[in-house]
Amino acid sequence: MIDKKSLRLYFIMGSTNTIEDPTYVLQQAIDGGITTFQYREKGVTAKKGFEKYKLGIELRNICLNNTIPFIVNDDIALAIKLHADGVHIGQKDESVVNVKERLPNDMSVGVSVSTVEEAVLAEQQGADYLGVGPIFKTSTKANAREPIGVKRIVEISKKIAIPIVAIGGIKRENAGDIMEAGASGISVISAISQAGNYKEAAHELEVAATRVEINNNH
Repeated sequence: MIDKKSLRLYFIMGSTNTIEDPTYVLQQAIDGGITTFQYREKGVTAKKGFEKYKLGIELRNICLNNTIPFIVNDDIALAIKLHADGVHIGQKDESVVNVKERLPNDMSVGVSVSTVEEAVLAEQQGADYLGVGPIFKTSTKANAREPIGVKRIVEISKKIAIPIVAIGGIKRENAGDIMEAGASGISVISAISQAGNYKEAAHELEVAATRVEINNNH
């Protein structure tokens, strides 16, 4: 199961998010300090069928070898097939209740939310953690909602008990603000997958998130 500590630096990637081999990028990101990985294969040129499954196995094995939780975006059947640690769903996907019924008991369910109402409902239905965003403007996701700002993290964290990971336009420079607002972690795609040095980018983000976490515990 996904816990609060493993959400500190949550990296999301598929083959469409990088010009390099995703397996190389993932290993570099792990070496840099990511704490959870989500396989998200979306976009016009995204892999389908067996090719999507094959890449999933390769990425899953890297996570296994490095004891990093492996999450699959949206695709519940694939998550089960790959023996993932969890699945992440959006507001337009199946309800948390239905997803939970289909998954083994040891698999976590994360839900994307952008309002307090969505967050409360997701927790009531059994979500294990929430992806809150987009916090800032992002170009990674097509048809992304309007930015909701750091203040929404504060509002949501006061209403729920499960961990929150923030997503959307997050960089090293604003990671501290997000953690101070009450998030358990930061979630990024392009901040690592589009970086010149994947390991260094991950390390800088991890340091930014950890520094605030340490300060908050004193």
